[in-house]
Amino acid sequence: MAKAIQCFSNGGPEVMEYVDVEVGEPGAGEARVRHHAIGLNYIDVYFRTGLYPQPLPSGLGMEGAGVVEAVGPGVTHVKAGDRVAYAGRPPGAYADVRVMPVASLVKLPDTISFETAAAMMLQGLTVQYLFRRTFPLKGGETILFHAAAGGVGLIACQWAKALGVTMIGTVGSDEKGELAKAHGCTHVINYNKENFVERVKEITGGKGVPVVYDSIGNDTFTGSLDCLSPLGMLASFGSASGPVPPFSLNELVSRGSLYVTRPSLFHYTAQRSDLDSMAAELFDMVSSGKIKIEINQRYALKDAQQAHRDLESRKTTGSTILLP
Repeated sequence: MAKAIQCFSNGGPEVMEYVDVEVGEPGAGEARVRHHAIGLNYIDVYFRTGLYPQPLPSGLGMEGAGVVEAVGPGVTHVKAGDRVAYAGRPPGAYADVRVMPVASLVKLPDTISFETAAAMMLQGLTVQYLFRRTFPLKGGETILFHAAAGGVGLIACQWAKALGVTMIGTVGSDEKGELAKAHGCTHVINYNKENFVERVKEITGGKGVPVVYDSIGNDTFTGSLDCLSPLGMLASFGSASGPVPPFSLNELVSRGSLYVTRPSLFHYTAQRSDLDSMAAELFDMVSSGKIKIEINQRYALKDAQQAHRDLESRKTTGSTILLP
């Protein structure tokens, strides 16, 4: 009998239960994947708490890596025995083995381990679309990136450096600041000691930045707008501190005709050709050594409750994985 984490209600980490599950045969457009490693991401918290509603009982987890055991009718781009990785809906990666749609599966190069893949797919593809499509960086820009020592943040530090971009990163401690710097972040701001808006203006000579990438949400939204130069863009791609409350569009015009977008990875990867090209660039960046994936926490799948507690209390740095 396979094991999986299931939520029978919404709430804190305690609603996650480690249970036996029946795993059947894949249907049309599906594959059965046996996980070697599973990624932990903040979006999992949103599904657990009900911020992102889904029918109950439900699985959790959007990211994993493993081996295809079987495929259903009509599946051609993967086959039994293939090494694969994914970041995509529906939730359910917190499991030994699962049947899932093949739409989000990509073949994993031999140069990348299962653990590395599970730690990087959602976070790495997020940085790819933010830097290459949402606000395309050409090199030479100065940008602001919140939570620079997190899983997405450490990848962003390295990707920005590879592109020749000056990155200002916010962190919650001096230790996290050193970690971000070690990964290529040019300037770090400890938001528990400094006003990040004032520091950004100081670093940029009062100009502000053309783009802010913000996964924090409620606590940083207004400050992020204040860091932008006229015609700048705020890419609000997460809500770690809670969702952004309603605001007046006049907040944008008064600061210089700003742009705000709330992007989601799953819209950027909806087309197979886009997913393949995005994954290919991410794999190349990692295989070439330009980006190193920092797996700083590993938990057994059965200990997912503790993993969530540590993630929500901001005790984690870099990437975190669950091991079946």
